[in-house]
Amino acid sequence: MPSGTADLDALFHALSDATRRAIVERLTHGAASVSTLAEPFAMSLPSVVQHLGVLERAGVVESEKTGRVRTYRLVPDATAPARAWLGRHRLPAEQRLDRLAEHLAGAPDA
Repeated sequence: MPSGTADLDALFHALSDATRRAIVERLTHGAASVSTLAEPFAMSLPSVVQHLGVLERAGVVESEKTGRVRTYRLVPDATAPARAWLGRHRLPAEQRLDRLAEHLAGAPDA
């Protein structure tokens, strides 16, 4: 499997989980510590750290440790590969739907 495909798989996998998407949403407001990110979730801190690990391996977030505090932030343009992939598939799908609409518009009323 080409590296780009594996990277895209990891990105979609990382974003497929509602908890991880909520973490990403929180990080759009700025960097945050693990404990801050864990606050809204009814799960253990190690579970949140596992979610952060999935996001970090996929390149969505990066972390920095200062003393005992690990802080996470979003990686700029981390979702660019997914946007590009979706964009390549959007136009052909839209063209097929346009042809269907034209076909249906020209069909006699039943």
